[in-house]
Amino acid sequence: MPPDSARPEGSRAWVIGAGLAGLSAAVRLAGLGWSVTLFEAAGQPGGRCRSFHDSALDRLIDNGNHLLLSGNRSAMALLREIGAPDPLIEVSPARLPFVDLESGERWTLRPNRGPLPWWVCAPGRRVPETRLADYAAALKLRRAGNRTVADLFDGPPGSARRRLYERFWEPMAVAVLNTEAAAGAARLLWPVMAEILLRGEAAFRPCIAQTGLSESFADPAVKWLEARGGRFLPGVRVRAVSFDDTGVSALAAGGETVAVAPGEPVVSAVPPAACAGLFPDIGTPTEYRPIVNLHYVVGDGFALPGGLPLLGLIGGTAQWLFLRGDVLSVTISAGVAEAALPHDRLAGTVWQEICRATGAANPGASASAPPCRVITEKRATIAQTPAQDRLRPGARTRRRNLYLAGDWTDTGLPATIEGAIRSGETAARAIGRPPAAG
Repeated sequence: MPPDSARPEGSRAWVIGAGLAGLSAAVRLAGLGWSVTLFEAAGQPGGRCRSFHDSALDRLIDNGNHLLLSGNRSAMALLREIGAPDPLIEVSPARLPFVDLESGERWTLRPNRGPLPWWVCAPGRRVPETRLADYAAALKLRRAGNRTVADLFDGPPGSARRRLYERFWEPMAVAVLNTEAAAGAARLLWPVMAEILLRGEAAFRPCIAQTGLSESFADPAVKWLEARGGRFLPGVRVRAVSFDDTGVSALAAGGETVAVAPGEPVVSAVPPAACAGLFPDIGTPTEYRPIVNLHYVVGDGFALPGGLPLLGLIGGTAQWLFLRGDVLSVTISAGVAEAALPHDRLAGTVWQEICRATGAANPGASASAPPCRVITEKRATIAQTPAQDRLRPGARTRRRNLYLAGDWTDTGLPATIEGAIRSGETAARAIGRPPAAG
């Protein structure tokens, strides 16, 4: 580990974990005047949001597909701060296209400008065969308590309420919570409503990484940090932590012991299980859900309906398709059963759904699946159920200089990219400026 003698005691901050939560905390702390050291056990930053060159496909792919929306204020602020060059493809004006694989019906959600959501009054802008009154049920989210998404929104078979549930609330819940709607905590959807859907078209624009998640977030964040004197230490795992009477006093990292002076903050931005291993007295969520991602090389002539870079699927195995260049990426959220399937079998099943969904746009598509890479994140997020949601700790701990960050902490948001970045902001805000800069 490089020497740190040039950094005066009392002005240093230590961040454990260089996922988006740790990167966010490190950037914000450096901006406040701290000399930041960022530890990362892996060889590269980004955590679950990174890109890499896949040798089998000979393409740059993301380890997981992530959809941002233009109203994700923390994510967009971070991108502006670190100066990421052309980081996202933005669908403007906002459109979210869907296809029902069982009926073949297609529709596109098209919110209007301004915060008053009059678009739900226009049949051509909302889910087919639903009524304006069905959307008013969204206000229940403000007082959802411990109820699930299904508790609030599911209805009798054949009813307009059931149609809206199957074609809007359930797919949104699975995408946002990575938890089945019958178990997902409904209260976590309210911030999505308040920060996105109730702010109009300008906040609702889908955004996907233009090149890759590492190129959009992780690499520019590290470059920004190092340009301001921060240190990024890849391949250095913090294996143990020492405490004095009130706080963290040392970190065992990379075969060395690093002293932490009084008043120097430590931010733990590692997953729940790793956090519990380092800090056994901190309670964490204990249940998880997987995400399965498939990446197909489809060729330059492949297109999604309407020429958009994304498509939502209803009633199938997959939920979202994302097209970037000649790589079609597929997301299966809360894919507990799919994570256990043989990769070739899963790739074939999903490809058949893709052909049904995009047949008119790709009339010559082969019935056999093209080259495909399947990536499963077994612990992609915590299970965002009411019971697990109650286990999410806040940024502050009982240790005077120990703070927590991560999408799994109690940010008030679901465990998403926005939640991860917001958690780093929250931890940095709780720490404040170093004494010399106060």
